[in-house]
Amino acid sequence: MSNHEQYAGYLFVHFTDDEGQGGGEEIYFSLSQGNDPLHWRELNSGKPVLTSKLGEKGVRDPFIIRSPQGDKFFLLGTDLKAHGDGDWSRAVNEGSRSILVWESSDLIHWSDQRRVEIAPPDAGCAWAPEAFYDADSEQYFVYWASMLGDKETEGGKGRYHRILAAGTKDFVHFSEPEVYIDYDHSVIDTTMIRANGKIYRFSKGEHNSAVFQESGDSIHASSFTTIRENIGQEWMKRGEGPIVFESNVENKWYLFIDEYGLRGYIPLVTTDLDSGEWTMPAELALPTIPRHGSVLPVTASEYERLLAEYGGDIK
Repeated sequence: MSNHEQYAGYLFVHFTDDEGQGGGEEIYFSLSQGNDPLHWRELNSGKPVLTSKLGEKGVRDPFIIRSPQGDKFFLLGTDLKAHGDGDWSRAVNEGSRSILVWESSDLIHWSDQRRVEIAPPDAGCAWAPEAFYDADSEQYFVYWASMLGDKETEGGKGRYHRILAAGTKDFVHFSEPEVYIDYDHSVIDTTMIRANGKIYRFSKGEHNSAVFQESGDSIHASSFTTIRENIGQEWMKRGEGPIVFESNVENKWYLFIDEYGLRGYIPLVTTDLDSGEWTMPAELALPTIPRHGSVLPVTASEYERLLAEYGGDIK
């Protein structure tokens, strides 16, 4: 993004719940109605923009990040094909330890995908990778969920999901993974945002199938403070895959939570991240059953380029 070009909308990158057709585990694009992230048009006639041809030949949980220079985009995804076999025990304990990576300079033309092994040999999977640019180390802090541990060892701590992290400058070479979040029970789907001089983290606790919110002084803070547990449980039966992003035009933040197996994403809104108080907008029109993805603010030229390339009607 150039310094003088303002954001004009949002790109929603996601997969879908189209298991009945044997599909859905591809990458789909939707574009907001201008700067309104509660109304979306499905791009590319609702068909996938990117598909995985490597590994398990399915891609879930896509996450997109803009480089700090604004001239490149990296798109990460989980290497998992769960539709068709539905064997979640295999996916969790014997799944791929690699993530999928695409690159683009314009959101239209994408590189060949890469499959990069990132989780340690004793991990059962590598789920929902995300990236956060760390200006201090001038590299990307990449984090994901991996099943680790053994019920027979580790002092009985058992086997559950930790959030692991590694550093990279190019999404090709990564540092050795380290444990980033370990709360003695499974935590997955962590996402983060910087605001008010702090880092706000949102994750799913598998023990109660709900999203919780924390804050810390930096991504490397030794401890985070819990702000809110069970976010959005007034409106949904369960939640995962949180997406958090700031409004392009006002002092407001959006939190999308995936009511998985039911309605898909449900948007929540706050004007105060520290409060942990979220409300659900009365009117919204999301893409067709979107599943775990991410939202990227886009400039006017990027918005028009996506629309010209992929088209799509406002819902």
